[in-house]
Amino acid sequence: MNATGKRDWNALLLRHEMLLLYVLVAEWLFFYFAGTTTNRRGVIVGFGTLDRQFDILRHSCEIGLLALALTPVILTAGIDLSVGSLLGLCAILFGKFWHDGGLSIPVAAALALGCGAIGGGLNAALITTLRLPPLIVTLGTYSLFRGLAEAITHGAITYTDFPESFLFLGQERWLGLPTQAWLFLGVAAAVWVLVHRTTFGRSIRAIGFSPEGARYAGLPVNRRLALVYVLAGLIAALAAIIYTARLGQAKADAGTGYELFAITAVVLGGTSIFGGAGSVHGTLLGVAAIAVLKNGLACLPVVMRMNAAEEMSGLLTGALLLLALTVSVLPKILPTLRPKRHAG
Repeated sequence: MNATGKRDWNALLLRHEMLLLYVLVAEWLFFYFAGTTTNRRGVIVGFGTLDRQFDILRHSCEIGLLALALTPVILTAGIDLSVGSLLGLCAILFGKFWHDGGLSIPVAAALALGCGAIGGGLNAALITTLRLPPLIVTLGTYSLFRGLAEAITHGAITYTDFPESFLFLGQERWLGLPTQAWLFLGVAAAVWVLVHRTTFGRSIRAIGFSPEGARYAGLPVNRRLALVYVLAGLIAALAAIIYTARLGQAKADAGTGYELFAITAVVLGGTSIFGGAGSVHGTLLGVAAIAVLKNGLACLPVVMRMNAAEEMSGLLTGALLLLALTVSVLPKILPTLRPKRHAG
């Protein structure tokens, strides 16, 4: 191998995605050895079982979909804090269309997807037309969408008794994998192609680097921004349908806190919060790292004795987000922290 090839190989091994892959493998091995035991009958239980691995896939699909939705948004240097609340609203609307409206499951699902696109369109209109900051807009719609879900259900109604044919999507397996995993992989492939193999993907990176520069280059900046937020709303609605199928119920608090996990997965995967740089495969690794963390903690004996898996998961996810944000901004602030050389 020549010097150039060796440098390229070393650069590949030290890329952010590869480093995250090393961390993911180490994390999985830790939980495999620390969270796997045998019961009194000699049967292996805990993290190392095949059923647990399927549970990781099953429970990470909704957060994974939201992370995929947020990747193009964050590449434009934007943010969408409303995706978790929109998931809850679309889940309630889906249940209402089917249960109260008497519509078939496919029609109710199509209408829920349309409502998700409208929710994303509301964010897009406020951001592109009124030039409001995405953080403020989506913080407002975060409360709006959750409040609408609570208002529709009066904080008490839960839609249940969905048909078995629909529950198959979230609770059964197809070709050896959880059914929703196939849908997730299809969406992941489509978003990867959109971001990495189309002019649309190149244009949103350009917008993230410099919106004004993108406008001077003739790119339809507002149209591109509108599309990424509408896409985020559409995928959030799809996540709502899968969520409902997995739990067998639609309730107003569906997706609470999911936006934190999704943003953490995107930033942990190497997408810059300042926009312009990142990858879908990095996001997928970030989703996997968080999914293994959440499920692995529930299998650790010390955490099980304390009954604190959810609390520990939230604590460590928040710490991961802060760490990922710190790592992403270090290249920008380190030069300013270096002491200036005195003349003479």
